Amino acid sequence: MPSSAVVSVDLRGKLHKIASGKIRDLFEVDNDTLLFVATDRISAYDVVMDNGIPGKGALLTKMSIYWFKYLQAKIPGLQTHYITNSLPSALDALPFDMRESVQTRSMQVRRLEVFPLESIVRGYITGSAWSEYKKSGTIHGIPQPSGLVEGQKLPEPIWTPSTKAELGEHDENITPEKARQMVGEGKARIIEGLSLELYKAGAKRAEEVGIILADTKFEFGHEGEQVVLIDEVLTPDSSRFWPKETWEQSLGGAQPSFDKQFLRDWLTTQGLKGTKGVTIAEDIVEQTAKKYRDAYERITGESYSE
Repeated sequence: MPSSAVVSVDLRGKLHKIASGKIRDLFEVDNDTLLFVATDRISAYDVVMDNGIPGKGALLTKMSIYWFKYLQAKIPGLQTHYITNSLPSALDALPFDMRESVQTRSMQVRRLEVFPLESIVRGYITGSAWSEYKKSGTIHGIPQPSGLVEGQKLPEPIWTPSTKAELGEHDENITPEKARQMVGEGKARIIEGLSLELYKAGAKRAEEVGIILADTKFEFGHEGEQVVLIDEVLTPDSSRFWPKETWEQSLGGAQPSFDKQFLRDWLTTQGLKGTKGVTIAEDIVEQTAKKYRDAYERITGESYSE
């Protein structure tokens, strides 16, 4: 991965920036199309760190494109917002080096109305789900069998949505019933069904290369009645990836991972969970970058180069 992180994107006014999220900056190409640009910013516990992970944005983009294509081949009729990873002609006048850097971390996508939900699917009990289960025996208000241990595989994957918070705010875990109230019974049923289908397809592919997909987050938009998969898909930012070979021996505690749980754990041990203005230590930056790269290479079967 490159030595310096890209934490902001300057297109020199060639396209109008319409939004800036925790990781991605969105630019308007035309009335129907957006340019998604993934920076190297990284967030944990809904807080963006002061420094980034070099090359992360390009890796997330390549991995999402891999999954968009893979999942469309596995799930007939699946609609995604992905159009192309070519840059719009409005950026032709940018200097070559700048254009090349932007191209590696960008994709043109359909402009859609976005559902205000994080569509989370959990196949294993960990994170906030484990915290809730210890207190109440439920996950997002859904009763679970007694006697589960941290990291255990659930009887079946479950849909556990959360709110989609604005930048600087915190996502809130909600019950499926609350999600149905927010987006409507029919749309919620489609989102739940698609999310479970996507999770199962992703988990099967991951297992083929010795990785457990513990849980993941999808996002969806819509155009009329059509529900469309958007944002990033099955990346180390949106998913928990565990090495299968160490899963069983690690039951009951923290699992080794190929994702940003490593960063979350570091923040927690340093007493920095939820703290703003954090600069990640260089060795943690390097180890996080390696974990992301390992996940990409194992799942796609390709060597990573930006």
